[in-house]
Amino acid sequence: MRSQAAGIISDQKQAQRQGFIRGTGLAVPDRVLTNAELEKMVDTSDEWIRTRSGIRERRICADGEDTADLAARAGSKALSDAGVEPIDVDLIVLSTATPDHLLPSTACETQARLGAHRAAAFDVSAACAGWLYGVAIADGLLKAELFENALVIGAEKMSAIIDYTDRSTCVLFGDGAGAALLGSGGDVANGGTGLLATHMQTDGRCAQMLWRPAGGAAMPSTSETQSERLEFVKQEGRDVFKRAVLAMEESSRIVLGKAGMTIDDIDLVIPHQANIRIIESLAKRLGVDRERLYINIDRYGNTSSASIPIALDEVRRNEMVPPGGTVLMTAFGGGLAWGSAVLRL
Repeated sequence: MRSQAAGIISDQKQAQRQGFIRGTGLAVPDRVLTNAELEKMVDTSDEWIRTRSGIRERRICADGEDTADLAARAGSKALSDAGVEPIDVDLIVLSTATPDHLLPSTACETQARLGAHRAAAFDVSAACAGWLYGVAIADGLLKAELFENALVIGAEKMSAIIDYTDRSTCVLFGDGAGAALLGSGGDVANGGTGLLATHMQTDGRCAQMLWRPAGGAAMPSTSETQSERLEFVKQEGRDVFKRAVLAMEESSRIVLGKAGMTIDDIDLVIPHQANIRIIESLAKRLGVDRERLYINIDRYGNTSSASIPIALDEVRRNEMVPPGGTVLMTAFGGGLAWGSAVLRL
């Protein structure tokens, strides 16, 4: 049995090795798809889209532009921001619901594009909450002293799995990637930067509320699945809306409790950019005013697991949080999966 003193020393060491943000980056396609263009594709209108989702435009990949391309561009910017060479990255965790291939992982393809040849690399599949899952995983591995520099990327080519004849989904999603380089040694116990707490949760009983019925091993792609449009995203919008608000509120309160904080201690909330009404409902339930809420859904739409790292990069580059300030990040998506994290910048 270890002594009490040994336990205190071990706990302090673990706290001081909390993951912290060394750099961030984002990448979005050049191609902009506006609401006016969507009016010509499906039965919808700019007003209908804006009032129900808050989206004015989204980015769409060009022909030949893939998930790994976006991931590598965002990752490269994060490394440049941190002043770290690709060869010094020893872990890549990539979240995506739109892998370029089922084998190998998109993380492997991203590693090759980056030139991070010493890094272990793997994908995480947790839909819109995936990047936060990746952050929690990387943080745990950094605290275990298995790695020094962990590149966590959220990258999505949602346009590849969206049905552009279905106005309930095609108006919502866009393509993009965001990345953060986490380093070990964040001295959060003594007021330093780093992750203060993370939370993850899943309810697989509701998986078919938001899913792709075909295209996997259970229902491989065939001419029939393609003609019936079963390989595109399907969702039960109203049910997802209700679950999203309640789950993100609960997760936010749990992670704040783990961090020993209340919502009043948070300088800025970065919610998953799924729908402006979801964001506003969540903010109301948490008691967060507009000034402490970061929103960019009008420019990018829902980029799934890329939405929070894209927003985090914009927040850092625009210096929207003072040094030592705190950020609450929370997301919800298919699975159903959700999670939150509290970060001191």
